[in-house]
Amino acid sequence: MKILMLTPYLPYPDSSGGQIRTQNLLKHLKKKHDITLVSLIKDPTETQYIPILEKNFCKKVKVCLRSRKPFTLKNIIKTGFSLQPFLVVRNFSKQAQQAIAYELANNHYDLIHVETFYAMPHIPSGTKVPVVLVDQTIEFKVYQHYVKEVAPLPLRPLLNIDVLKLKHWERFYWRRANRVIAVSDKDKEEILRLEPNLRVDIVPNGVNLDFFKQKTSWKTSKPTILFVGNFHWLQNIEAAQTLITKILPLVKKKLPQARVWIVGQHQPDSLKALASDSVLISDIAEDDADSIVKAYKEADIFCTPIKGPGGTRLKNLAAMASRLPIVSSSVGMAGLGINPGEHAIITDSPKSMATAIIDLVNNPKKAESLTLASRRYVEQNFSYQVIADKLSRIYQQVSSQTP
Repeated sequence: MKILMLTPYLPYPDSSGGQIRTQNLLKHLKKKHDITLVSLIKDPTETQYIPILEKNFCKKVKVCLRSRKPFTLKNIIKTGFSLQPFLVVRNFSKQAQQAIAYELANNHYDLIHVETFYAMPHIPSGTKVPVVLVDQTIEFKVYQHYVKEVAPLPLRPLLNIDVLKLKHWERFYWRRANRVIAVSDKDKEEILRLEPNLRVDIVPNGVNLDFFKQKTSWKTSKPTILFVGNFHWLQNIEAAQTLITKILPLVKKKLPQARVWIVGQHQPDSLKALASDSVLISDIAEDDADSIVKAYKEADIFCTPIKGPGGTRLKNLAAMASRLPIVSSSVGMAGLGINPGEHAIITDSPKSMATAIIDLVNNPKKAESLTLASRRYVEQNFSYQVIADKLSRIYQQVSSQTP
């Protein structure tokens, strides 16, 4: 099939969950489909990656500029005088809208694949080409959490208006698509609760099993508790701060040599300020995949105390592929379908997380059993080849059902 794919990011290098997912799916989808990729970029230097993508992942790539920074005066004013939410305004590119209109007018496509609802405004409203919309996360839920938990109190009434706009337009673009794809059962249930007449499929996230090195020993006298993330995301900042300030002190009462290792891109100064002899902060470049692999291999426990909704949960799949034992909140492992106690330890309070970490460090056989089961689970359920094949079947269904 000839596919026109639109993404709000260039899927190279693979520094965020969305980029990792899209890049790995493209690698397998290109075996069956001719894919033209239209991606939004924030910096013209990203054009250097076009030859790599065209050689390894898709037939043709077009990039279109959006605003470099989200909170520009222009974006804020435009949002204030627009019915559209800030997320749509800051990600809109006239250049992308024109590029897609040109492609549809001058080339035949069997299907349009759109990543994230806020990329949908770039698609001409009258197009007859069927649209598959993948919402990697329910965005209004993410922003709702931010406004409730983090935003300054004086701004909350104003920001709640933007949340309402976000919810309205997210639901609008779900309805406009021929098929909506969620990444988890939980997201599918939420979408159908709001829009019960939609056809929603699940295409879960995956993991590149050959990329990660597997641990072979779970004994340690100086345990390292790892958290990995792209810190553009509020949920990752919250989780790292909770791990450092609430969980680590409790662990150190029983394991004085324990330390926390925070690894990821775009770490804020507020997080870096927490560095100490017991807290190692590794702020890495977006294309530094080797440091990620090393961290998963050398750490002893992966702890993900995520509180907020949203996100792709790829960090957990990577830990499972690396045979690194996981202690997670219920939100942190949501949508992966794992069995608590068999594939990971699931608990929600800092005290119970600390207790679980101490238990796994003191019981390496238990840690080993946990990781062997989790590795088998990702092998059976989260191979990108299997996931790409499922997506291809959805393409065929949507194409054949559209006049």
